[in-house]
Amino acid sequence: MFTERRTKLIEKMTAEADHPAAIFVSAREATRNSDVNYEFRQESSFYYLTGFDEPDSVALIRPGTEAPFVMFVRPHDPEMAIWVGPRVGIEGAVENYGADKAYPIEAIEEHLTELLSETETLYYPLGADEELDALILKQMTLRRQNAQRGPRALGDLRDPDPLIGEMRLRKSENEIASLTQAAVVTGQGFERAMRTTRSGLHEYEVQAAMESEFRRLGSRRNGYPSIVASAHDSCILHYTTNRKELVDGDLLLIDAGAEWEYYTADVTRTWPVNGQFTPEQRTIYDVVLRAQHAGIAAAQPNHRFDEIHEASVRVLVEGLTDLKILKGNIEQLIENDSYRPFYMHSTSHWLGMDVHDVGRYRNGEDSINLESGMCLTVEPGLYLDPKNENIPEAYRGIGIRIEDDILITLDGNKNLSSHIPSTPEEIEAIVGHLER
Repeated sequence: MFTERRTKLIEKMTAEADHPAAIFVSAREATRNSDVNYEFRQESSFYYLTGFDEPDSVALIRPGTEAPFVMFVRPHDPEMAIWVGPRVGIEGAVENYGADKAYPIEAIEEHLTELLSETETLYYPLGADEELDALILKQMTLRRQNAQRGPRALGDLRDPDPLIGEMRLRKSENEIASLTQAAVVTGQGFERAMRTTRSGLHEYEVQAAMESEFRRLGSRRNGYPSIVASAHDSCILHYTTNRKELVDGDLLLIDAGAEWEYYTADVTRTWPVNGQFTPEQRTIYDVVLRAQHAGIAAAQPNHRFDEIHEASVRVLVEGLTDLKILKGNIEQLIENDSYRPFYMHSTSHWLGMDVHDVGRYRNGEDSINLESGMCLTVEPGLYLDPKNENIPEAYRGIGIRIEDDILITLDGNKNLSSHIPSTPEEIEAIVGHLER
């Protein structure tokens, strides 16, 4: 799988440039405090191309050479192995990860001049790593100074992210399988959270019930920090305090996703703490659910990406005018973005190895067309500010978002998270009913 990806990248590079090479740098370990590090998670594109899950590493891809895939990694250290476990090491990078050559990361400057001696165009994401940035710029300066008498000038530095983004945007069968399993595990966690919910608990207790299910089912980590927001905090888009006590009559909004083999789900559900929507909550919920159904229906191959947002916004604006929260002509309200105080984010984003995954949304001024293998979210919402006196009092403080993960197929789409309860009837039948 990783070899195939590198081969495809090589094809793209050689089609664009003469004598190209590409450098990708791993994530680094980050110190939290004293001798404790934050949990390590590999940089997504580096893992996508190598499958290598250790820090302080560099991958060099050189089309048309005797060693097209070179790695710089940490050597095995017997003393460190006692404390944190064995490293893959130089030999392991060749034997287990397909490197044609491998060197100690400390020797990268020593070898890079020779390895890039025939390179004219270098794909490297400047800004990815300060130390490597300086080394690359030094190489370019030396080659420019010596170009008149010796090797070709290394004069073309390009960002590899557009190439990798195009590759990662279109998911393979293996990637779809991982995304599907991430959604399955996420669904089990959400069901546990719904069943656990009751007044008197705290947001973090419901979060713990959900995330323990993620871990129990084999997800090593979340794709992003869980949002567990009750009452008025459901109107805060990225609320992660998750400490408030749940109160009878309030809503609880959870936005979370389990990661599976480096691919993450991204799901949001909103439900009443006591298991029964109030009439006002149900009214707003129904508007958002209709908007989501409209957005999902627009997620079709050969449709513009923007059509998803446009379809959802229209339903939301129609609902807001029916409720007298907005007044005026539907078309004019949409054109003037009059809905923005109540719906301030986009309806969709790409989903994959990152929760907001790579890939372009536009070609110049135009929205790109959807294609089979693309995966995205559809997540409309309404957030009715509790302090906004222009909103009828009964609706103030209601925040509702409903989000699912949609795979574009050859003849339509597939909702990977459709098994997670989302209709009011399904939600009311499960919230608070904890199976012992």
